[in-house]
Amino acid sequence: MDALITAAARFLAAGDALSALQRVALRDDPPALALRGIAMAQLGEHSRARELLRQAAKAFGPKEAVARARCVVAEAEVALAMRDLGEPTRPLLQAATTLDAHDDRANALQARLVAARRLILLGRLEQAGDALPAEDVGSAPPLLVAMAALASAELAMRALRIRDARVAVEQALVAAQRAGVAALIAEANDLRASLDHPAARRIDGGQARSLRLEEVEALLASPMLVVDACRRTIRGAGLHVDLSRRPVLFALARVLAESWPADADRATLILRAFRTRHPDETHRARLRVELGRLRALIDPVARIEATREGFALRVAGERAVCLLVPPLEGETASLQALLADGAAWSTSALAMALGASQRTVQRALAEFEAAGRVRAIGQARAKRWLAPPMTGIATILLLPAPPTAG
Repeated sequence: MDALITAAARFLAAGDALSALQRVALRDDPPALALRGIAMAQLGEHSRARELLRQAAKAFGPKEAVARARCVVAEAEVALAMRDLGEPTRPLLQAATTLDAHDDRANALQARLVAARRLILLGRLEQAGDALPAEDVGSAPPLLVAMAALASAELAMRALRIRDARVAVEQALVAAQRAGVAALIAEANDLRASLDHPAARRIDGGQARSLRLEEVEALLASPMLVVDACRRTIRGAGLHVDLSRRPVLFALARVLAESWPADADRATLILRAFRTRHPDETHRARLRVELGRLRALIDPVARIEATREGFALRVAGERAVCLLVPPLEGETASLQALLADGAAWSTSALAMALGASQRTVQRALAEFEAAGRVRAIGQARAKRWLAPPMTGIATILLLPAPPTAG
C-alpha cells in the first residue's frame, strides 16, 4: 500500500474526511475508490459514497477477497444510514465470514452489527439476535463495543427485558465516551432516557395511568389478564393469544376489557368490531359467531358471558382484567415511531418495516406533510422523509413487531 493510501486511511480513522479526500480525490485505483467512498459517507454524501464503494468492490481482483468484503460492509453501512433496507442480509453475513477467516475481527464484527441493526429496524428480532456476535466483544475497539451494546440494549427493550437493557445501555455509554463519538454518546443517552419515559397506559375500570417499560414488563409477568393493544395480544396466567392478524377479534377483546367488570352493550361491540352505526340481524348473528371464536381462544383462563345488555368478560378467582394501550394511538402510530429516530427514510423502507404497501405509506406521509409533521428531501427515488423526534414518551411499544405464536 502506498504512502498516500496509508495517509488517507489514517485521516479517515481520525474522522478527517476532507484531508483524506485531498490525498485520493484524483485516483481511480480500487483502494482509492474505497477510501473516497468512505470519506463521502462521512461527509453525508451517501448516494455518491455507495456508488464509489460498489465500483471499488468490482475493481478488486479475485485474490483480494478481504478488500471486497470490506467494501460490502462499508456499502451496507451506508445503505443503513440511508434507510435503504431492501438489500438481503446474507451477503453481509458472508462478508463477515470471509473477514473472520482472514483474521479481520474488527470488520467482521462491524458487518454483523450492521446486519443486526438492519434486522432490528425491520422488526425481525429473532434474526437480529442470531446476527449479533455470541462471543464477548470487550477487546474490540470502543466504537464497535458501543455499537454492539446499543444493539443489545434495543433488542432487550423490544423483548421487554428491561434490566438487561439498562446494563447494555450503560456499557454502550461508557464505550461511546471512550471512543469519543458524539453521535454514539447522544444515542446512548437518548436510549437511557427512554427507559424512564412513559411507554404505555394502563386502563382499569375506566381509570388510566402511565407506565414505564419496567412497569409494563412487570404487568405482563403478573397473573392479571392483560389485553395488550400495543402488540394486539391477550396475555396472563400462561395464556398468550396473538390477535395481530385478527382485527375483529381484537376489537371485541378491547371493548370487553375497557368495560370490565361491567358488560359491554351489543351496539358498542358491533360499532367497534364491524364499524357500522346501523346494525341489523346479520351483524348480531356475526357478533355471536366472532365472540364464540374469541371465547374458544381465551378458555379456560377467561370466559365471555351473555348479559341482558350485551356481553361481559369474566375471569376465575380474584384475577383482574386490564387494558394496555400505547402512548400514541391510531393507524399511523407505528409510522410516526419509525420516523422519530431522526433518520431520513425512503417510502419503500418504511413500507418494508411496517409490512404495509408503499401506497398506504405514501398516503399517510402526504397527510403528515400537509400537517407539517414531516418534511421531504430529494426527488423521485432519492426522496427521503424526516420528522422531529418524539419527546416525553418511549416509542418502543409503537414499533412494529412480527406476529408471535399463539
